[in-house]
Amino acid sequence: MNKTDRMLAIVIELQRKGVLRAEDLAARFETSIRTIYRDVQALSEAGVPVAGAPGVGYSLMEGYFLPPVSFTSEEAVALLIGADFVEMRLDAEFGAKARSSQEKIEAILPENVREETERIRSTIRLLNERGTKTSGQEKETFEKLRQAILRKRRVRFRYSKNLPNPDESRHSERTVDPYGLVFSHGVWMLVAFCGLRHDIRHFRLSRMHGLAVLEDSFRIIPGFRFQDHRLIDDRKVTVRLLIDQAIAERVQESDNFYMESFEPGKEGWLATLRVRRVEDLLQWTLGWGAAVRVLEPESLRERVREEIQKMLERY
Repeated sequence: MNKTDRMLAIVIELQRKGVLRAEDLAARFETSIRTIYRDVQALSEAGVPVAGAPGVGYSLMEGYFLPPVSFTSEEAVALLIGADFVEMRLDAEFGAKARSSQEKIEAILPENVREETERIRSTIRLLNERGTKTSGQEKETFEKLRQAILRKRRVRFRYSKNLPNPDESRHSERTVDPYGLVFSHGVWMLVAFCGLRHDIRHFRLSRMHGLAVLEDSFRIIPGFRFQDHRLIDDRKVTVRLLIDQAIAERVQESDNFYMESFEPGKEGWLATLRVRRVEDLLQWTLGWGAAVRVLEPESLRERVREEIQKMLERY
């Protein structure tokens, strides 16, 4: 980053954060504290009212606001495509805000930048195919949850698991305290405190039905910070498959959620996957027929044999 860009970025950071120490700015821009001192001095000489207090840090004088900055064509494209993603994935209200933002960005671009932006943007698409675009029902669920999270209201819904644990039903009714929404591996999930399990749980929006926002309010459990929360990876079962060369490319393009690695071997391609239980891969493995062979675990090999035997009995 050159000096001019860094000085502009310093002003933007001070405008966003309020007060920052020279040490904070040096760490942010990966430079020395002495360089920050020189940049702040240059800003002051240029008429930017930067105030410094020993032991506190730098801040902008009250009332000062940086005028709108210009965008490069690449920056404009990034913002416009981001708005496209918001419109595709979030609810109708955010979709309308995204379209409005696009119009404002396009309106302030100089003609030459706007033309270049349109040229670059025309080469990039976000497909609205099934599995890519959030469904209408999911968007409606998202909007209700978003409002419940902001208002700190409990919600109730029916939840359907793909594969339940042996000691529970596939369907259940849950009353939860909604903490936040996460987009991970192509799906939206709710992070919430579950009244049934008395713990933090994750719920896929696509598996939620009959969502109702209750009048009951809630408080976030002490010590929980949504921004620091990480989704627990409970995929403990390792599966290794031998893939025939003839279908290797198709298997790789299938982009299986559980795939960890895909490497060439002497007899074919070796695929390594991690799952919660072998049933997560049973139907997918069978779908490739004899071109995919299970190497391990033995439990999955046994389940494949059982399914093949059932198929033989039917035919």
